Amino acid sequence: MSNAESPASASAASDLRRIAASLAAPAPLNWVITGDSITHGLVHTQGGRSYPEHLHELIRGELERVRDVVLNTAISGNRIVDLLDDWDRRVASWRPDVVTLMIGTNDASDGGPREVITDDDYAASLRDFVARVRELGAVPVLQTPPAIDVRNAPERARIGEFAEAVRQVAAGEDVILVDQYARFAELGAGGVPWGLMNDPFHPNTEGHAALALELAHAIGIRPEGPRARTFALLEGLVATARQNA
Repeated sequence: MSNAESPASASAASDLRRIAASLAAPAPLNWVITGDSITHGLVHTQGGRSYPEHLHELIRGELERVRDVVLNTAISGNRIVDLLDDWDRRVASWRPDVVTLMIGTNDASDGGPREVITDDDYAASLRDFVARVRELGAVPVLQTPPAIDVRNAPERARIGEFAEAVRQVAAGEDVILVDQYARFAELGAGGVPWGLMNDPFHPNTEGHAALALELAHAIGIRPEGPRARTFALLEGLVATARQNA
């Protein structure tokens, strides 16, 4: 990506300018989309598209950036430490220009065989992630995990605290933030966004449409012209799901 800044001088504002300038230039970009099962996008979409696939449609289809690569390296069940431990395979080896991360739903869990971690532990790992992405010369994008049905997933009742940790790290490290948690809470009128969930904490196809819209708007992907049909489709999916919930 052109106009790369040193890690010390980079900021969310400068990163957004870099993305905009790069989208207007002919040089191809490598987009790495990573995280846990929500980003992995299988099973719970039941044959529909996941949000990384919608991003692929917007970038390589509607923006006609056919030489860009949009790669999903998310793995179901992962926590942030799993991603950091597998850094080369999941991120660095792809020589990314932009790396988006949505992770935390498993980190917040206090059930199961894995060690319970604090939101401070999680935040420290997120800061490590941001530093590593910056060292690669890429733009980091942090996404909060979406709001969930805590009543039916009590082991993940701390999810709001972990979403707040993402916000604080994004503010402290001055990186782009996509607040999916806030958006899902808004779509659920402060509660569970019925119609957008396949189970208590995995979005369904319509939920992935909502995730894609929020991410695309936040990083400035706005296709125009006769090929620009995906936004309207995604908005319709979300609206219909909410109406029928």
